Amino acid sequence: MSAQVAPFGEWRSPITADLIVQGTIGIGGVAVDGAELYWLEARPTEGGRNVLVRLGPQGPLDVTPPPFNVRSRVHEYGGGAFHVAQGTVWFSNFADGRLYRVRPGEVPEPLTALAGDRRYADFFHDAQRRRLIGVREEHAGDQVTNAIVAIDAESGDETVLVSGADFYANPRLSPDGTRLCWICWNFPDMPWDGTELWVAEISPDGGLGGAQRVAGSRDESIFQPEWSPAGVLHFVSDRSDWWNLYRVIDGEIEALCPMEAEFGRPQWVFGMATYAFAVDGTIWCTYTCAGTWHLARLYADTGALVDVALPFTELSAPCPQGDGLLMVVASPTEPAALIRLAPESSTFTVLRRSSQLEIDPGYLSVPKSVSYPSAGGRTAHAFYYPPANRDFTAPDGAKPPLLVRSHGGPTAATASALNLRIQYWTSRGWAVLDVNYGGSTGYGRPYRRLLDGAWGLVDVEDCEAGARFLVEQGLADAAQLAIDGGSAGGYTTLSALTFGNTFKAGASFYGVSDLETLATDTHKFEARYLDRLVGPYPERRDLYVERSPIHHTDRLACPAIFLQGLEDRVVPPSQAERMVEALRSRGLPVAYIAFEGEQHGFRRAENIKRALESEYYFFSRVFGIEPAENPQPVTIENLG
Repeated sequence: MSAQVAPFGEWRSPITADLIVQGTIGIGGVAVDGAELYWLEARPTEGGRNVLVRLGPQGPLDVTPPPFNVRSRVHEYGGGAFHVAQGTVWFSNFADGRLYRVRPGEVPEPLTALAGDRRYADFFHDAQRRRLIGVREEHAGDQVTNAIVAIDAESGDETVLVSGADFYANPRLSPDGTRLCWICWNFPDMPWDGTELWVAEISPDGGLGGAQRVAGSRDESIFQPEWSPAGVLHFVSDRSDWWNLYRVIDGEIEALCPMEAEFGRPQWVFGMATYAFAVDGTIWCTYTCAGTWHLARLYADTGALVDVALPFTELSAPCPQGDGLLMVVASPTEPAALIRLAPESSTFTVLRRSSQLEIDPGYLSVPKSVSYPSAGGRTAHAFYYPPANRDFTAPDGAKPPLLVRSHGGPTAATASALNLRIQYWTSRGWAVLDVNYGGSTGYGRPYRRLLDGAWGLVDVEDCEAGARFLVEQGLADAAQLAIDGGSAGGYTTLSALTFGNTFKAGASFYGVSDLETLATDTHKFEARYLDRLVGPYPERRDLYVERSPIHHTDRLACPAIFLQGLEDRVVPPSQAERMVEALRSRGLPVAYIAFEGEQHGFRRAENIKRALESEYYFFSRVFGIEPAENPQPVTIENLG
């Protein structure tokens, strides 16, 4: 059957918003307890609830029943929300912040007291002393304090072990139970800027003594300290300008496998891991080069790194179990899945898929990694997705509309793993450019530091340059260039629309419009983030005003849609609402969709669907595209 000729953007696609939200879950937080396997599932169809799942003889079984939501709010972004040992599970419940305990065959019972606003993350079981050790964040009015605490596993009584720094993460106990390591950092640094790795002896009374800084500084980021089975401290550091693996031998720090690759990730959440120890003492490690993740086995004594060939480009959460290795993986054509790898044969078994959808490859766009010139002689990086739909082809000479995506963070990165929200666009005849602008991770510390003092400049320039690059290559229509992004990506979007003229429309998902408000009305974790990205506040207030789209709406000349959670503490709704009012008063086409009960990011199926369809409808209307489907209409003000 020959393909039907239809304009780009007007192709009918089987990849619908309903299909995406109904058939997809999130998978993460992999852990083992002997022969038992556990993981977390984020379920949009259950209101975005995170459910702890155990793999039983009959298949996956839910450990945490409704209404429990296994999620932490430490640093607001959470992570590290559960731990399992000897059949007992401890987890943080999102609704009240308390730790709960689940014993085999029993229902969850609270362990910690309901005492004000206390939150817990990154905890583990100290079996020798019958306690948990983890990170606690306590909110008392405007005061927020972070510490490493010990929690009695029976009574829930708490004892502070380490305090004084602004932030803590990764408390880990040595195999013999005599030493504790952790990382900490202070304002104005973020964990990918500068952290310190500390080790202390555990006293007979369970307290700590003789604490010593092992590594780290304001100019060195330490990631994932771990003890080997032999009690040797390992960690990831970017002291070479790349996040590489190191160990401490006789007080000396030794690089295990120096290379221009990243063995670390930006620590936005707790519980992140890129490596783990195999039973034979070798190290299973994942690393990224040019946006693609790889799995390898590292022989620490020789420095040999042996790659394992796998058909995946995204790898996370490596977790050994016996002779096997568990991981969450994905590829450009396969959604995320939990697999068990048999190392000797490099074969794997899929244990749980994030989606049961079977999508014909003829409707999938396979991304191409592209690098292109940007301002100041820089080279920027992105993934380019051409339009793809086996049922349609465009008229000769036609060029597709382009959606440029700006990821959040901004210290983060986009990946080439299958993203059905991108395929939603490409299967309808849009091209998509997913940009890893300067400041993104995965390309070394110098690239990551390109945003220092230049947020709102470098990121915008790289997105604009990417759009122009595709236009020059004949791969996009210059009259139909759109940009979108969430959170920090929303700021890049609004800055591009305000201060540039490359894009003709944009969509901001809970995006920043006022840098001053972000600097003065946000949570502790990011309270000084902008010191490095923009400049110290209020000393350089001029920069905050100069780069805030809200102060320059007179320069806006194109339509925009805003999508916002009404309970967002990271970027409050006022940021979007002020911008909407500014566009409304100027007579520019504008739409605003607010979501009750949503915070920073949308987790409920109905809201994910509504947001995706609303953006598609908005861009179709403002570009004069007639979609093949009839998405739910959006009220667009000032659209003639």
